[in-house]
Amino acid sequence: MSDHATQIKSMKLYTHIERIHNELAEIGKDKNAPLEASELSAFDQLHYHGTDAVDHAIDMLSIQDNSRVLEIGSGLGGPARHIAAKTQANVTALELQPDQNELAAELTERCGLSASVEHLAGDFLNYGWGDQKFDCIVSWLAIYHIPDRPKLLEISREILEPGGLYFAEDLFSRNVMSREETEELKTGIYAAYLPGMDGYKMDFVKAGFEILECDDMSEDWTQFTTDRLAHYRNAKDRHIRVQGEPTFNAMEEFYDLVNRHFRSGKLGGVRILARKS
Repeated sequence: MSDHATQIKSMKLYTHIERIHNELAEIGKDKNAPLEASELSAFDQLHYHGTDAVDHAIDMLSIQDNSRVLEIGSGLGGPARHIAAKTQANVTALELQPDQNELAAELTERCGLSASVEHLAGDFLNYGWGDQKFDCIVSWLAIYHIPDRPKLLEISREILEPGGLYFAEDLFSRNVMSREETEELKTGIYAAYLPGMDGYKMDFVKAGFEILECDDMSEDWTQFTTDRLAHYRNAKDRHIRVQGEPTFNAMEEFYDLVNRHFRSGKLGGVRILARKS
């Protein structure tokens, strides 16, 4: 495992991944049972608003059955499976963490979607794409983990077809953070790059993209993370029964940290759609 893949495990959302099998057992699915992608959507979408957010991207990007889609930071494979199941597009799902990627591939196979979703393990900045090209790149709460934004966008532009689209839901800094806040976010959510909104957009422009839409999601995501934390705590007994106390404590700590920084008015959320110029 690379240093980057090891360090990102400081983010508690990326630990205790056995919780997926625990949730499946809770709904009566053993480890070999076939699945529908929709049966996983309650716990394989590691971003905000679940499949609704993915559907929004599908509409914005006009993803169809002949679309070639790359997801950067595909996690447990939830968005990739949803895109493939809904549109029959060809999705390449790249994930840095080997354990997440292995589980994602297993779940995709059980959903009968392996012909449409290709799972790859690796670091986007060092992955050898060769002559492979994509119609669009998508990412949900992942590219803020990658410190070298110019290189990320340079590679992205190279592997997109002419006029190709880049869609991301991501994090940015709304206001100046203290050193303590910055350090907590570096470990708690592995925040490697959090520019302000103007800097965020300028990175895309400098890399040769035309920004088509850029929405500040901060207020929406503040409310979402507030509700998520409350609902998780209210279901404490259920979660401990299904997941065990260590997993509950880790997830509660993560949800609380994210919500605190959104509520501070310093952590922000952005949804951006850009086109290769």
